[in-house]
Amino acid sequence: MEKLKDFLNFRWLITPRIMPYIFWIGVFIAIVMGLIDIVDGARAGDARLITQGIFTLFLGPIFVRMLCEWFLTFFR
Repeated sequence: MEKLKDFLNFRWLITPRIMPYIFWIGVFIAIVMGLIDIVDGARAGDARLITQGIFTLFLGPIFVRMLCEWFLTFFR
């Protein structure tokens, strides 16, 4: 009963608890997008697309982490 009261009075927040799941979903999406770009670039012989895929593969998860941390600053 106490947890429900805390939840209804906004002393217990949902977002900080689900943020790790959102982070890992974002990392998965960034990695898949990077790999798709690399494969498509290799098939088409497009070096720009391969380079974009490599940057997405490595910088995508960092960007997702930064977005999650920025979002969490509103809830702490």
